[in-house]
Amino acid sequence: MAGITKKSFDSADETRTPEKTTVDVVKLGSSTAARFTMQPGWKWSECIKPVAGTDSCQAHHVGAALSGKLHVTHSDGSEGDIGAGDAYVIEPGHDAWVVGDAPFVGYEFESKSAETYAT
Repeated sequence: MAGITKKSFDSADETRTPEKTTVDVVKLGSSTAARFTMQPGWKWSECIKPVAGTDSCQAHHVGAALSGKLHVTHSDGSEGDIGAGDAYVIEPGHDAWVVGDAPFVGYEFESKSAETYAT
């Protein structure tokens, strides 16, 4: 099917606001995308774990960072930072937190994660 589907994150179909978190979700036909904004002091295990009810984040994240820095630790022992301009894939089984005084803003394009994160 040919065509173009476009929506603004500023007029999201849904917005979720767990502690220190804003997730703006847009539905684009059979795809869903999200803008994640995590404020300074955000940590998955403190802000999202109570909502998710799992010991670690089980989402598969595919996205690009617009601003800020996020540190990710994975259950396999790997860890690293994601910052402005980075494209990323984060596999399930991780914790993460904002580094520094700037919010982390990332755009995510894994439809299942965009549809269900922080629900």
